[in-house]
Amino acid sequence: MNQLAEPDLIATLRRIADSLERVAPPPPALPDLSSADCFVFEPPLNLRPVQKVSRVPIELLTGIDRAKDILMTNTKRFAEGLPANNALLWGARGMGKSSLVKAAHAAVNAANPERPLKLIEIHREDISHLPDLMSFLRKSDYPIVLFCDDLSFDHDDTSYKSLKTVLDGGVEGRPANVLFYATSNRRHLLPRNMMENEQATAITPGEAVEEKVSLSDRFGLWLGFHACSQDDYLAMVEGYLNAFGIPYDSDTTRPAALEWYTTRGSRSGRVAWQFVQDYAAGLGKRLD
Repeated sequence: MNQLAEPDLIATLRRIADSLERVAPPPPALPDLSSADCFVFEPPLNLRPVQKVSRVPIELLTGIDRAKDILMTNTKRFAEGLPANNALLWGARGMGKSSLVKAAHAAVNAANPERPLKLIEIHREDISHLPDLMSFLRKSDYPIVLFCDDLSFDHDDTSYKSLKTVLDGGVEGRPANVLFYATSNRRHLLPRNMMENEQATAITPGEAVEEKVSLSDRFGLWLGFHACSQDDYLAMVEGYLNAFGIPYDSDTTRPAALEWYTTRGSRSGRVAWQFVQDYAAGLGKRLD
């Protein structure tokens, strides 16, 4: 069998290497984050820009003043390059958890347009991609808030381990330019029966439960949202009506707003907004 001379062997190896490089996909490039302030993550490593974000001004979020002040302070510090905490916004449905995250992002950018803060939404089902996404975003010069709305885990779901790794930072540590905000109806993110089943089957039950509960402990900020009072609900309704210039008479609007929430069995910012949409439509007014 003939053997190739050394120059021929080197040339052959180079051709093989060039062929493999053409077949292998190129490493993903960081997208142009200057094209928008908000993006949606699409696996494996794509960021889709969102030119018009669905949100309300932070001034219209009433009844959550303490949570608003804390999250605004934390977000502003982070945008300025100061230390900041990951945040878990948990509690009652429709009380403005996700609205507050989006509103705080807009308010911080309005105050500091020179170095805009980027908001990237990651869907619950894509949490397993978080470690790769974090490493990907480490290359960016922008401060970035990763946002997951309605985060929770089912009984047979193990992707929470990816989240634990990200919040702890792993060996590399959490990127200094990335923060993680999440909203959830559950304070501990995991269903109670999941923790109880782990406790019943574990060799050391206490440690198993501790591992589950400790997921929430990895968030530096816990911001609780509770069902609003009737006065807060009515203040939300009138705040929206005033903001959009919708004419109203309190003597007739308030009873209608109270009847609206009674038929739905709860009071919240979401219910207030739904009433305002119905009320404005009845007057032939647009909410632009």
